[in-house]
Amino acid sequence: MNQDKPSAPAQSAADLDAMLAAAKPGSGTTVRADQQASVPAGAPDAAVAAGPQRCGLIAIVGKPNVGKSTLMNALVGQKISITSRKAQTTRHRITGIRTREQTQFVFVDTPGFQTKHSTALNKSLNKTVMGAIGDVDLILFVVEAGQFTLADAKVLSLFKPGIPTLLIANKLDTVGRRAEIAPWLKGMQERHPFAEFVPMSAKNKGDIERLFGICEKYLPEQPWMYAQDELTDRSERFLASETVREKLFRFTGDELPYTSTVVIDKFEEEASKQHKRFIRVAATIVVERDGHKAMVIGEKGERLKRISTEARQELEKLMDAKVFLEVWVKVRSGWADDEARVRSFGYE
Repeated sequence: MNQDKPSAPAQSAADLDAMLAAAKPGSGTTVRADQQASVPAGAPDAAVAAGPQRCGLIAIVGKPNVGKSTLMNALVGQKISITSRKAQTTRHRITGIRTREQTQFVFVDTPGFQTKHSTALNKSLNKTVMGAIGDVDLILFVVEAGQFTLADAKVLSLFKPGIPTLLIANKLDTVGRRAEIAPWLKGMQERHPFAEFVPMSAKNKGDIERLFGICEKYLPEQPWMYAQDELTDRSERFLASETVREKLFRFTGDELPYTSTVVIDKFEEEASKQHKRFIRVAATIVVERDGHKAMVIGEKGERLKRISTEARQELEKLMDAKVFLEVWVKVRSGWADDEARVRSFGYE
């Protein structure tokens, strides 16, 4: 994991430290960017040996492709939300659950808020975002450290007063000069009264541990919503659809429009003498044009075979089962603009 280079000026960390303290007067939480990776595992939980249960909803919100799903998976400790370099891969409100000692964190990963196109699909995605942020105990507003675009501003404008919001300055490891973050943080505090700033990298385990400790104090004392060992409220059928879709985007890159989707036609668990669990899945990749279909299938079917194989292997790990997966490709022209078809494909 990228950490501060030894040659980095000592003043950089001090500037950031001072800026964080100034931006949130009276705050007992001071985030030193140069100390993040050294936080001992489990440190935020040291003082939570016993006591009343805490539980709350935490929305992870931001524009497309800022690392929301990567952050969700890191917080839950297992992959439940698909990731891709392609923008707008998350399309549903996905709940991830992590129970640590007396506290249950219920994270809600949302689609990136869409501002470019007003298709029926994008309207559905934005409705999902709006629903997620309206009834939570805490919002994690994810942006790329040092950046703030018009798309970020439009997401920020959705937040309702009264819900504490943390500014998650993600991808800190990609910032060359940490001192440059200080004036940016000051500008961000002028845009919104953030409860706290959290410069971090979702790929850094120390940062994830620290974030748990920060989030915990904003959650109410109340009974847990889920069993201690639950990781998500989504079904295995849903995870199958998402896994195939992730591999679809991974192996087609920017060639395939993001409006392509995956529908699960069959998901059945069957008895098996050879395997503890045996699951038979039939999935259909839906594209909008014949040219897209040929692209997904690839020469002699090689690309579709690769998508199917990698999806099956990942599903077997996720479900601890032997999986038989069949994947087909169909053309449904204009489906993303058809509200009825958008709903029939599982979007709200």
